Amino acid sequence: MTLFDLTGKTALVTGCKRGIGRGMAEALADAGADIIGVSATLEPGSDVETAITAKGRSFKAYQCDFSDRAAVRGFAAQLEADGIAPDILVNNAGTIKRKPAADHDDALWDEVIDVNLSSQFILSREIGRGMVARGSGKIIFTASLLTFQGGITVPGYAASKGGIGQLTKALANEWAPHGINVNAIAPGYIATDNTKALQDDAARSKSILERIPQGRWGTPQDFAGPAVFLASSASDYVNGEILVVDGGWMGR
Repeated sequence: MTLFDLTGKTALVTGCKRGIGRGMAEALADAGADIIGVSATLEPGSDVETAITAKGRSFKAYQCDFSDRAAVRGFAAQLEADGIAPDILVNNAGTIKRKPAADHDDALWDEVIDVNLSSQFILSREIGRGMVARGSGKIIFTASLLTFQGGITVPGYAASKGGIGQLTKALANEWAPHGINVNAIAPGYIATDNTKALQDDAARSKSILERIPQGRWGTPQDFAGPAVFLASSASDYVNGEILVVDGGWMGR
């Protein structure tokens, strides 16, 4: 089991306050990693901090507005000033805006692309630079089923998640020779705040469940194993991959 042991590692998890991000942060802590938590509204003493420290791991909270490129660069600079060099970067922070394409205005598009794609590249670039210098590191993106499919009334989200798939491969191509693994996890339909509108739509929820072979919505806990696998030595020869965690949706 030492393949999955993260003792002595530091993992930075964006969007860790709730949902999939929190599930991954707690799983990495269970495997031994100390956690740097980041979100737009994360305060010291949060529920996720309490959960992580109860496991005997350290937790340090930061706030960052991922729709603001200057703020993302400033956050990366603050990490360096604080002497923090993450061994693991989990790019999970994201947003979704639902509106038909004909009504999907520039402001919605820009916000989604900035949060879901541009900030992910900036943070990966800034932290990845140190990983390259050290010759090791693990970067995990949160992709989506819409990395592969177009979705409905979410053109900006679909475009951003398609971009995440290609960014994962592009960074893996450049950084694999330097001992860095860059991969992504693509969640299926997961019961989180982001999918509440779908869960609350009885007809849509029924059609979704009918296509999922496992017959249920996923939960944040379903990402514990995949996150630890991609963050640990168990995945040392896995690079540029998008691991789909969807209860079988894509195979249907």
